[in-house]
Amino acid sequence: MLGEIQRYKITYILIILNVVVYVYTSFLSLNPMDMNLEVLVDMGALYGPYVLEQGQWWRLLSAMFLHAGATHLFMNMFSLYLVGRGAEIYFDGKAYISIYILAGFIGAFSSLYMHPQSVGVGASGAIFGVFGALAGFFVAHREGMASHSKAFMKDFAIIIGINLVIGFSIPSVDVSAHFGGLMAGFIGGFILAKNPKSLSLYIGLMLAVMLVFYFYLSA
Repeated sequence: MLGEIQRYKITYILIILNVVVYVYTSFLSLNPMDMNLEVLVDMGALYGPYVLEQGQWWRLLSAMFLHAGATHLFMNMFSLYLVGRGAEIYFDGKAYISIYILAGFIGAFSSLYMHPQSVGVGASGAIFGVFGALAGFFVAHREGMASHSKAFMKDFAIIIGINLVIGFSIPSVDVSAHFGGLMAGFIGGFILAKNPKSLSLYIGLMLAVMLVFYFYLSA
C-alpha cells in the first residue's frame, strides 16, 4: 500500500485535500452527508454574481475542492483514483498538476458562461480534464497502444456512468464544467503526447482561453 501511495502520490494528495476540505465543510454544515448551500457559498463555491459582479475570481479555484454531499465526494474521488493513477504513468508531475488546475479553471469558466446565476461546486471539471488528457494521449499514440486503450475505455464507461448519476441527482453539479474540463484536458494531453516539453505552450494556450472568457463575461 505504501508503495502504491508513493507511486501515485499526487493523486492521493489531491484526494486527501478534497476529503479534508469536505470534513471541515461538513463540520460547518452540521451534517456529514449533505452540505448547507450557504456554507458552500461562504467557503468559496462558484457563484456568478459574486464572481462576475464582485470580482471574486478566486472562487474558480476554491470551488474545485468543495462538494455538495458525501455521494458527490465519493464519486468524484473514485473517478480521480481511476484516472489520476494513469495520468501519473503517462505525464510528469508538473504536467499532471497543470492539466488538473487549468482544466478545472476552464470548466469553471464554462459553468459561469452557461449558468451565471447558479451555485457550482466539485472537482469534476478538473477530473474530466485529467481524463481528457489521457484520451488525448491515447489518440496521439493510437497506433501503438491498443491494449492500454481498451483498459482506458473501460474506465471511460465507469466514469461516464458515475457522472451521469452525479449530474442528474445533484443540482449544484454543472455538466458544462465537465465538458469544458474535458476539452481543456484533451488538448493538453494531445500536445504533451506529441512533445512532452510543450507544457509552457499548453499553459499559454489555456491562459489565452481564460482571458477570452474573462473579458467576455466581464463585459
